[in-house]
Amino acid sequence: MSVVIVGGNERMENQYESICKSFGYKAKIFTKESGAIKKKIGSPDLMILFTNTVSHKMVLSASQEAKKNNIPIACCHSSSATALSSLLSERRAAQSAL
Repeated sequence: MSVVIVGGNERMENQYESICKSFGYKAKIFTKESGAIKKKIGSPDLMILFTNTVSHKMVLSASQEAKKNNIPIACCHSSSATALSSLLSERRAAQSAL
């Protein structure tokens, strides 16, 4: 299973990756825009948008690509490690309820 994280802090990329790994996800992290993000996203199982630390242009680009490819989007205002952990644990709980 894979996750794409758009936004967040550059210094926390390793933490984001290890948190995702602990939940069984492989993560691609885009903290800043470097080229066309839509070509790099791929087809993940979930897209996480850290809305506080990302440009509006990047949010629009990522959300358009997600809608086009039917990728679920989870938005989180905070880009902390705790916010990511709680978001992924909620996602796990929702999947196990199905």
